[in-house]
Amino acid sequence: MNFIQTRGCDNTKPKSVTFSEAILSPIASFGGLYVPENLPQLGEEFLTKHINSSYKELASDMLSKFEIDIDDNVIVEALALYDNFDDATNPVPVVKVKENLYVSELYHGPTRAFKDMALQPFGKILSSLAQKREENYLILAATSGDTGPAALETFKNQKNIQVVCMYPANGTSDVQRLQMVTEDASNLKVIGIKGNFDDAQSALKNLLASESFKDTLKAKHISLSAANSVNFGRIIFQIVYHIHNYLELIRQDAIVMGEKVYLNVPSGNFGNVLGGFYAQMMGLPVEKLIISSNENNILTRLIQTGIYDIRDGDLKLTTSPAMDILKSSNVERVLYELYGGERTRELMEDLDKNNIYTLTADELSKLQEIFIADYCSDEEGKEYIKSAFADGYLMDPHTATCFKAYETKTNQNIKSIIYSTAEWTKFSPVIANALTGEENAKDLQALETISKEAKVEIPTMIKGLFTKEIIHDSVIEKEDIEKEILKFL
Repeated sequence: MNFIQTRGCDNTKPKSVTFSEAILSPIASFGGLYVPENLPQLGEEFLTKHINSSYKELASDMLSKFEIDIDDNVIVEALALYDNFDDATNPVPVVKVKENLYVSELYHGPTRAFKDMALQPFGKILSSLAQKREENYLILAATSGDTGPAALETFKNQKNIQVVCMYPANGTSDVQRLQMVTEDASNLKVIGIKGNFDDAQSALKNLLASESFKDTLKAKHISLSAANSVNFGRIIFQIVYHIHNYLELIRQDAIVMGEKVYLNVPSGNFGNVLGGFYAQMMGLPVEKLIISSNENNILTRLIQTGIYDIRDGDLKLTTSPAMDILKSSNVERVLYELYGGERTRELMEDLDKNNIYTLTADELSKLQEIFIADYCSDEEGKEYIKSAFADGYLMDPHTATCFKAYETKTNQNIKSIIYSTAEWTKFSPVIANALTGEENAKDLQALETISKEAKVEIPTMIKGLFTKEIIHDSVIEKEDIEKEILKFL
């Protein structure tokens, strides 16, 4: 299968590329992204075939439907990394929390967040490609807190790979920051920036599109790629767990084959829910995709009004910081699928130049056939955390945003799958405050409070962070990012 460009072709790049080419160089013409030329159709026969399959068997067969140009042995090695999750037989548990409401726990990998689901196998594939081509790659990652640790974990000590990870200096939890700044592999560089995630992501996109930067790297015999979800290598693995979750509900006798379900996803950069969108287009029975936002409710307004407006640039720092994003990269891929390349380019140029675009009434209607949305305030989120805990379920503040949309936007006779994107350990001060009223606690104190309250152990990998040496202490102005990267190289 070939991959084409969301904003059309500017003739400096081929009209279509292979999967390996798309992941090695993920930015397309006019600053656009790569998407599959055609999505494979799976249908009921495919789902029935995998009723009793393991997660790896399901993933392998789905990847084969995309006909990607990656050696079979590399795919086997990449998917084998799921064996390192908490339960090798079930890397993504789906847990019933109340009648008709289930939570897909995507955080059972090495960095305790959903980014491991894609970055573990993707990292193996990209590293293998670099070594096979005997080429050196610089991998850029911009993170709001979870992509960074997962990217660093998957690429550390990999041959032919160097990684630079940028994070907003005051925009992550202590645990997320420590997961990054204590990494000691010599091929990794972590940079804090004085700004927010949008600043980090804009820097990443600008560098990926910069011919002068790429020429400088070329002189050093280095090529450039990215670990963010602008890279379709991330997205392809994020389709799998939506299919797995549906099959899990069948295995638990919660639904019958063909029955539609809600997929309720906490949404920031839109990659997670994009996987659900593609799964639906490929044949998964989905009633609606639910966009759950925090107080940075740009996506809610888009779904409800058809207007994407970031002109005031007012990013709120919330208790669900991985969703503190104004410019959601992967919305562009949805625009392409619904409205085509020419219209996508028009809309994205409006956003780039004017910080706003507006859909027509017909375009909005098409969007609302697929998506519904609501947002959750910090205080509401803490109430949902407290309420769920009283019912026996411990969750993080990103997952909590989904409970608001579940209450306000769903027909509760239809089964809902909520996506839990991070373990409770990643955001302990918020959770401790919700459960006990404890205020201004540092992460370690809050972890101990929750451990005592919930009678759960603090994972060794998390507790050990607080005594590890800080390796990366750079915090710089965003204008100095390129200079800092070149100094590292």
